[in-house]
Amino acid sequence: MRPNKRDELVSKALDVFYRSGFHATGMDTLVKETGVSKTSMYKHFRTKDDLIIAVLQLRDENFRNWLFGRMEDLSNTPAGQLIGVFTALGEWFAKPEFAGCMFVKASSEFQNHAHPVYRQSSAHKQMLLDHFTALAQSAGVPDPAALARQLLMLKEGAIVLAAMSVTPDPAGDALQTAQMLLQPYLKDS
Repeated sequence: MRPNKRDELVSKALDVFYRSGFHATGMDTLVKETGVSKTSMYKHFRTKDDLIIAVLQLRDENFRNWLFGRMEDLSNTPAGQLIGVFTALGEWFAKPEFAGCMFVKASSEFQNHAHPVYRQSSAHKQMLLDHFTALAQSAGVPDPAALARQLLMLKEGAIVLAAMSVTPDPAGDALQTAQMLLQPYLKDS
């Protein structure tokens, strides 16, 4: 099925915002980069912030589907899937288009916690935390919420270090730490 104009706009805008940032990308740049007129943009989105929210929702769906699917491909056990997060991250970091986490970027540009862009970014991280917690619980971890928070910190730290090129293998370093945390629960992963 061919995507509609709104979906095409959101998809193209995602690429532009990911590459250039939110505040630095004006409507004129979006018109030029997406090939969609301002009139058409405003037909679908009342404000630039509304477009950003739609972009973040698409990015959330795409990232979630990719990450959770990749975790399941890498292991059929909950603990193994949690370890798989870091293998998947290493694959992502190796892609030429990797430019860090769009949600971290959004929350740093929209720091007011009540702003819809900040809330959307925060909701993405909460969704990841909830998924990690459910997997840790299924793995039999005594305090699944604590382990999920630790793994989320490792994941987020690895992304930041990869985006900043601070260490040679942030996904590998995070993987080693995750393996230490999960060692008692890694049965046939």
